Amino acid sequence: MGERVLITGGAGFIGSHLCDELLAAGYSVRLYDNLTPQVHENGARPSYLSKDAELQCGDVRDATRVRRALEGVDSVVHLAASVGVGQSMYEIADYVGVNDCGTATILQALAENPVRKLVVASSMSIYGEGRYRSASGAIVDDAARSDSSIRAGAWDPVDEDGQALVPMPTPEEKAPDLASVYALTKFSQERMCLLVGKAYGISTVALRFFNVYGTRQALSNPYTGVLAIFASRLMNGNPPLIFEDGRQLRDFVHVRDIAQACRAAIAAPAAADGAYNIGSGRSVSILELADRLRALLGRSDLKPQALGRYRIGDVRHCFADIAKARAGLGFEPKVSLDDGMAELAAWVSRETPRDQVDFATGELARRGLVA
Repeated sequence: MGERVLITGGAGFIGSHLCDELLAAGYSVRLYDNLTPQVHENGARPSYLSKDAELQCGDVRDATRVRRALEGVDSVVHLAASVGVGQSMYEIADYVGVNDCGTATILQALAENPVRKLVVASSMSIYGEGRYRSASGAIVDDAARSDSSIRAGAWDPVDEDGQALVPMPTPEEKAPDLASVYALTKFSQERMCLLVGKAYGISTVALRFFNVYGTRQALSNPYTGVLAIFASRLMNGNPPLIFEDGRQLRDFVHVRDIAQACRAAIAAPAAADGAYNIGSGRSVSILELADRLRALLGRSDLKPQALGRYRIGDVRHCFADIAKARAGLGFEPKVSLDDGMAELAAWVSRETPRDQVDFATGELARRGLVA
């Protein structure tokens, strides 16, 4: 049997695809997951999980169960987290507890019994706004939008003279600008793992995931990825709802490319330790994405609705510069957006998601988190 890898959050969207990737490469895989109802509605082992993977159930804050899950393990991929910018702004204790205290619980166990490799899922959200270029050609890494400009519907950041800034790919060297509780916890997870890993001789890699999409996303979870949220709306005969004007740019990376990056990080030498962007290296507007999906699902009649409203914690433009991951991990995204979305649409068409977007948006508005 090959090297044994523990995947926390392993029964979920990314974890299950990584499980398939590792099993195919000859690894032995153990999964640790709490099967939270927000993601796994019936709380049972998902049917898509390989029978060749061992599943242990438990919370990442449960030190006894975490130590048991780590027994006999060579490497750890830590994916378990509460996910969602909007929800993190009112489920504050839960996000900090699961993401930061859960990570600390794992690291405490690893300090006592170190493994060869630790890979932790970080997030593009730590950057806040992405990198921009000014009209003069200067790099701008501290772009921000004022409350007054947002209220006026001037969605894009400008320079000190009021001139438009041009969005650019965001590299790892850009300093974090933490705009949500979720972003804060992901940065804390990343730094804790790198710090403890160095102290205890555990080769550690943090992967800053951009917008991940693909099959097995929790379609009835209104705090999951935007493509899954749009799919849930469309499958229930409702138009996609988009904050601001829909022209904000993001980087969408297929879940199989994420799994490939995680496997590369496990195999990478200690010299490759550090933080890496994992994205497609391309940008697309949220509005274009919604239009593509409704065409693929045969719901061209359901035109996306741009709300002209701002959600606290959101940023305007952010997409990945993946040069460092190419050089350091040999990472190369393989799934095009066209192919990935076609696959997603075919899968969604066989599912029966519940649309809970109005509920989630209402929760944000009730707390004053939508302007």
